[in-house]
Amino acid sequence: RTGGGPEAIDWISRGFGDGSALLKHELAYCLGQLQDPRALPVLSHVLQDPGQEPMVRHEAGEALGAIGKPEVLELLQQYSHDPVVEVAETCQLAVKRIEWLQNNKEQTGNPYHSVDPAPPAQEKDIKKLRDILLDESVPLFDRYRAIFALRNIGSEEAVLALGEGLQCGSALFRHEIGYVFGQMQHEASVPQLIEALKKLDESPMVRHECAEALGSIAKEPCIQVLKEYLQDGERVVKESCEVALDMLEYENNQEFQYADGLVKWNKNNL
Repeated sequence: RTGGGPEAIDWISRGFGDGSALLKHELAYCLGQLQDPRALPVLSHVLQDPGQEPMVRHEAGEALGAIGKPEVLELLQQYSHDPVVEVAETCQLAVKRIEWLQNNKEQTGNPYHSVDPAPPAQEKDIKKLRDILLDESVPLFDRYRAIFALRNIGSEEAVLALGEGLQCGSALFRHEIGYVFGQMQHEASVPQLIEALKKLDESPMVRHECAEALGSIAKEPCIQVLKEYLQDGERVVKESCEVALDMLEYENNQEFQYADGLVKWNKNNL
């Protein structure tokens, strides 16, 4: 993904035959973040493939929206009525994003450098954003805009408002809350994330996103709960916990090696 280009797209695309939904959803996410139109054919194929898991098809639909080319509007409009609710809602959002881009410039200054499924709302008042966020009669695209506006504000009050969104009816919406909590890495979100991960009747897509967010926050309570769910019955949750803990171990080893190198350098040069 970091290198980009047709060769990177080709290699990433080969992974969609894998058995891990977690891996395939990450591949689709990466293709969307590249924003390279050459990825449109494979993403379109994945979205249309009923043999792919819903979370993989959802991510392919979101990636098509991230690339933002009008030529996929017809396909996205078709799958806006998909029987899988998460796929349908994703395609509805992708249509809205592309239509928004046709009338507005892509916004710059995203502090997280991600291509998001909706631009942040212009509103800065947390209470007003919270009201939009939690009002399920408001169009989903506008509620997503409230999510990203609150994320960009980044305060504890904004985090607590977002946390209330984990009780909303749409699993897709709840999973997006988990995703932005992972970006924000704010300790105030930990109790809500743990609660969501522990809900065995929660959508696996939501639980997996909350597990990844806990891994990115990486405080002791996060690590403990991730270890508890290493044998979860849902493969995508189990693998998310494994990846989160493996990343923590890798990062800690890198920090240790860096610190150890500094100590040795100081001994040799002082």
